[in-house]
Amino acid sequence: MSNIPVGDVRPSQLLWTYGPGALVDLPNLSVITMGLDRWDESRCLPIDEDRLLSAVQRVLGHQVERLRMPPFKTDDNVDRFSAEARIGVPVRPFPRWLRCVRCGTLAEFDSGLFEIKENPYRPEDTRFVHKVCDKGSNSDAVPARFLLACRNGHLDDFPWRWFVHQGPSACRGTLRFFEQGASLQTENLWVKCDGCNASRSLVHAFGREGAENLPACRGRHPHLNKYDDSCTERPRAVLLGSTNSWFSISLSVLAIPQGKDQLSQLLADGWTYFLDAESELEVKATLKTLIKTSSLPGIEAFSPTEIWAAIEAKKNGTQEEPPKETDIKRPEWAVLTNPASANDWPHFLTTKTTVPAQVAGIIDSVLLLERLREVNALIGFTRVEAPEESDDPDERPPMAGLCRGSPTWVPASEVHGEGIFIRFKEDVIANWETWEAVKKRDTMLRTGHQGWRNARQLDATKGYPGARYAMLHTFSHLLIRELALECGYNAASIRERIYSDNSAQDPMAGVLLYTAAADSDGTLGGLVELGKPENLGRLIRQALRRSTVCSSDPLCSEHNAATDRSLHGASCHACGFVAETSCEKGNRYLDRALLVRTFDCADAAIFPSELCI
Repeated sequence: MSNIPVGDVRPSQLLWTYGPGALVDLPNLSVITMGLDRWDESRCLPIDEDRLLSAVQRVLGHQVERLRMPPFKTDDNVDRFSAEARIGVPVRPFPRWLRCVRCGTLAEFDSGLFEIKENPYRPEDTRFVHKVCDKGSNSDAVPARFLLACRNGHLDDFPWRWFVHQGPSACRGTLRFFEQGASLQTENLWVKCDGCNASRSLVHAFGREGAENLPACRGRHPHLNKYDDSCTERPRAVLLGSTNSWFSISLSVLAIPQGKDQLSQLLADGWTYFLDAESELEVKATLKTLIKTSSLPGIEAFSPTEIWAAIEAKKNGTQEEPPKETDIKRPEWAVLTNPASANDWPHFLTTKTTVPAQVAGIIDSVLLLERLREVNALIGFTRVEAPEESDDPDERPPMAGLCRGSPTWVPASEVHGEGIFIRFKEDVIANWETWEAVKKRDTMLRTGHQGWRNARQLDATKGYPGARYAMLHTFSHLLIRELALECGYNAASIRERIYSDNSAQDPMAGVLLYTAAADSDGTLGGLVELGKPENLGRLIRQALRRSTVCSSDPLCSEHNAATDRSLHGASCHACGFVAETSCEKGNRYLDRALLVRTFDCADAAIFPSELCI
């Protein structure tokens, strides 16, 4: 089955939605993406980003040697029967149980009752059929849409026979799935055994009752073709296509200049191309290939002689090595805030602009990033519980592996875009944090954070980012919503990076809003244009004005994180939330009362009231 084309997904989706272990719900069948050990590594082009690779190695181990792009076809018009058409990611049918849409027969796809029908010209039409259906030959068979998953990352077929017989049974009668009632609620969905006439409603598989009516977890990893021994977690029933069946865990960095000059930076980015070079002649041949394939933009500006001299200096240790930082954001902050940093690189082009006069008392500087590159890497996934529930790896749900054993490479993607970096004045922020009203809001948010973590049996003393982060985060969301109305990008394509740290040694207070899309949507130029002072000042003022009153007020402004044990104050879908792909904290730690006056709090706002008029 893995050699039959069954559909298409974008390469970036293999990191965020359909990575190893995830289910791909196609129009006529469902498949699971197999582990990395089944992928054709030779089809996965390498991506060079030392900072991200170092971060991945700290989590998965130093045996990880490369970041690689998922395989993809370069031309959609290739011959369907050629080798080029077979390029892709291996999958297998899952769940194994299928249901005939006419007679309701429920059985495994390899039981002999079903047959795969391939359409080489339209892969999305590939489907299973019930060969001997008594209501019509070759009736369509679709996946049974119930599965079992557990917190340890295991996924299994729903135990249909065990469930309908309420335990182990020797009966092997034909199972049928049918609906009874006007709605498709679980109490109206039934499974019946024709052999012994036993029947049961699917309502007994969910909720507290489900824990008593489902067998123990078998520790199955279908994407790896293996079972783990002695899983002690209780499985729960999930629906095919449900969000909680697969949560990606990824790391991302911005490609920033770290070398002392452009050539050293290019060598750092593409060192794998020159690692084995033994002479200037070999460098010349490599350079010709790189220019032809555009694999290392900017290298064409240097001669083979210059490149060979730099390679020798790097190998002999005479060239300064870029620092290996453990904090991903700290080096980015250093580059974005240092006026002496390089500002014209193949993947990093910046222009400093004037701060809008309306907010010059609070904002220190604005930097326009006309060209930037973001690199993301998938390092694992969880099921049932999202990894965002804790920033501490020791408190996360167990992370399931991408392959058998320890991976030697991980899937990655690089995307190009543009952005606006806004740095706040540190003295203003530090003084604002001393206000009694701000301390009161900070206590409210901290109490909500502690209650939320206690309810999930997590260490309540960890993970709270502080009022500074909540203020910067809320400002970022309000500006994203305002930018999306004018810049031509959809809101989900604008992302954020919050730089927040109130340590005395090296404090941070800044926001980077950027587009990073896998297509031209990330490089239209509209975001940079809106970062110019004549536009940015107006947009900030509009964003603040809109946030003073929410359509859900007074409920929104009176929301108390402490009593509700939640992670946000005055913020909701109507005023401060953005798409999950845009937010780095899953719409948590937001409170517009820290920015503007609200019905419930009038004295914690960092921005003056006249800006909101």
